[in-house]
Amino acid sequence: MNPRRVLYAEIVAAPGRDREVRALLSELTAVVRAEPGNVLFEPSEREDRPGHFFVYEEYRDAEAFAAHIASEASVEFNRRLGPLVEGGASRLTRLAPLPG
Repeated sequence: MNPRRVLYAEIVAAPGRDREVRALLSELTAVVRAEPGNVLFEPSEREDRPGHFFVYEEYRDAEAFAAHIASEASVEFNRRLGPLVEGGASRLTRLAPLPG
């Protein structure tokens, strides 16, 4: 079994708030990439739907992901993100990497 934690986050900016969401993601990216357990943190914006963001994330293991979620930067990001997005938060989907 692969110990890595792989997931993606979908974020939909509330009308007129996409610039603010983009800026928050930009701030968070450098911080997360410097976390010891982070393997990959790749935010993108959908070409066909401006204001719809997709973040692909990989962490070394469950402990690294838990540390990421509990970090001051992540807590602050999510606090600031809530009022700027539809549904009040990002939507996370965990993935199970296939062998190969």
